[in-house]
Amino acid sequence: MSCPICLAMGEEVLLETPQLRVIVVREDPNAPAFCRVIWQQHVAEMTDLPPDERNELMQTVYKVEQAMREVLKPAKINLASLGNMVPHLHWHVIARFENDACFPAPIWAPAQRKAKLDLPENWADQVRKILTGSI
Repeated sequence: MSCPICLAMGEEVLLETPQLRVIVVREDPNAPAFCRVIWQQHVAEMTDLPPDERNELMQTVYKVEQAMREVLKPAKINLASLGNMVPHLHWHVIARFENDACFPAPIWAPAQRKAKLDLPENWADQVRKILTGSI
């Protein structure tokens, strides 16, 4: 299997359980505060999971959203589960700011301006501490 999510290496992991992991995505300069919640098992759709596992996944998405809101104070949080390019179940949790490169358009739209964000340098560590309860 050549799924890049299954074969991922060198990820910045904020939380990992046998069922899922939360990582920081740093590959998109238009989205400097971006996490991904990934289901460990290679499945494509939410309905591939039984209800209790769907609930576990979504509860984690909500926890990541809340932690990012607390740490980053964004104008908005975007949640997306696309998987068109990589059909491995994952959710994008993206903090949005009025002065980010694409706001109010999606982060995947052409940039409208040069971003002028002043994010805490250690924001991912702060989110990790909230997620793992080590505050």
